[in-house]
Amino acid sequence: MAAYMKTTQPFAGVQIPARQSIIREIRDRFAPQTRAEYEARVLALWRGRYREEQYLAIAYARLYPAFVSAASLPLYERMIREGAWWDFVDEIAVHLVGVVLRRDRAHSGRLLDRWIEDQDMWIRRTALIAHLTHKAETDATRLFAHILLRAGDREFFIRKAIGWILREYGKTAPAAVRTFIRAHHARLSPLSLKEGARRLNPPLRFPKPNTARRSQGANPSASRRNVL
Repeated sequence: MAAYMKTTQPFAGVQIPARQSIIREIRDRFAPQTRAEYEARVLALWRGRYREEQYLAIAYARLYPAFVSAASLPLYERMIREGAWWDFVDEIAVHLVGVVLRRDRAHSGRLLDRWIEDQDMWIRRTALIAHLTHKAETDATRLFAHILLRAGDREFFIRKAIGWILREYGKTAPAAVRTFIRAHHARLSPLSLKEGARRLNPPLRFPKPNTARRSQGANPSASRRNVL
């Protein structure tokens, strides 16, 4: 498992069903009464030696909706920066930061406006995929603006995140995603385009760069053709 995750951190060998059983047991026995208790218990698990302990920390953090709020964003940010790999970051981004964003768009949205330009790639990724499960509640204006800010990002995990969020939002608002991709396809990476347009029907098609240049040389009107 460590090789698959490309980490030197040890695994204890505790599989998902066993971790779920542990979470069910601690849910009632160790329910926090205050925010300080919530953060202390999340961090007690987070500081563990084994990777499964970090998984448990994230699962524990998700158990208590009353504490999944803007006040907990500094805790989640710390976990993202320290975790710095997709198995941690994606869970935190979608199921913790994303929940806060849906509940408190004013404060959290402004925070994501800063995160999208952060030097830490995992913070930038979080700013994108925090919208992942919002469906019709998605702040499309902010999401599309953030995608354009990161369109030229060379990091694989950012390009993949752009494709992922476009594909997911496309299930709810296919026309909006189609319009966005058609308008900005030249700025998006091939990976983001491929992933983002994958579920659109009818499919989007883009001319290959070399073909486009040859066509433009032979026919000046080619540059004015609409992308399907």
